Amino acid sequence: MEKFEVLTGVAAPLNMENVDTDKIIPARFLKTIKRTGLGVHLFASMRYEDDGSEKPDFVLNQPKYRHAEILVAGDNFGCGSSREHAPWALLDFGIRCIIAPSFADIFHGNCFKNGILPVVLPADVCEQLMADAALGTNARITVDLARQVVVRPDGQEIAFEVDAFRRHCLLNGLDDIGLTLEHAPAIDKYEARLQQEHAWQPVISGV
Repeated sequence: MEKFEVLTGVAAPLNMENVDTDKIIPARFLKTIKRTGLGVHLFASMRYEDDGSEKPDFVLNQPKYRHAEILVAGDNFGCGSSREHAPWALLDFGIRCIIAPSFADIFHGNCFKNGILPVVLPADVCEQLMADAALGTNARITVDLARQVVVRPDGQEIAFEVDAFRRHCLLNGLDDIGLTLEHAPAIDKYEARLQQEHAWQPVISGV
């Protein structure tokens, strides 16, 4: 998993509440267990017409937001089903951080497991960041996980809180497998001791 330390990039404003996981990645695209290739289907129902052409008014179809790395959204982002494909699609598109007043619990946890930082900030602060994001490439936002601050284009710093364990994992690029491998020496030592204490002995049958 890629480390998340300091991210400075274009923020896309998605001024919608209760964006559920089916809006993020519709169920018809859940036929794969690969984490790549889903970015093209991100927000498919809002992003494309029935004939597959892009809806020009949708935020991520606008030239200034095509390479956005930060998403500023409304309350209760990621509600609905628990599909992990939702953060996969966001990450594959290029989104590394989502800022919103609140997140659905399972989606919130899945973001951390996949290298996306969900930042919870008050609704009025999110509205200010929406206004910043509306300026497009002329106004980049910085998210500093180490210092736990969001820096607005004018230099104002906004503090946010992140669980210490999840912060450690993101800063060090540790998913569940990476966390296990951190304890590899202890695991190897345990396995060696177990093998020594319970060495396999052949059973010789008298038959």
